[in-house]
Amino acid sequence: MPPSSSRLPRPPETVEHCPVDTALAVIRGRWKGTILWLLSERPMRTSELRRRIPRISERMLIRHLQELVGDGVLDRHDAGTVPPHVTYSVSEYGRTLEPVVRALCSWGGDHLDRHTPAR
Repeated sequence: MPPSSSRLPRPPETVEHCPVDTALAVIRGRWKGTILWLLSERPMRTSELRRRIPRISERMLIRHLQELVGDGVLDRHDAGTVPPHVTYSVSEYGRTLEPVVRALCSWGGDHLDRHTPAR
């Protein structure tokens, strides 16, 4: 059995606000994990994110970026120029999600390996 420090906290008898659901609500969305993963490398402009995620629609990309900024996970930097030059980066608060994103990435890779037929 793992040491007690690595165990999950014991859930209360009744759950009104589940911390797991709260965390997942912030990163829930078809492309939010991908956006966070890409921006963990370095800040990027909207157009670069769009190129790096070819299957995402412009509307969905903007929506996810706005939600992540609203939750304080991303910072939006507007150069105030015409044409607009907007760059997104992971905020200081968003950096606290990096271990979670790393763990999800690792688990996802293992899951892909497990479920991808050998070639």
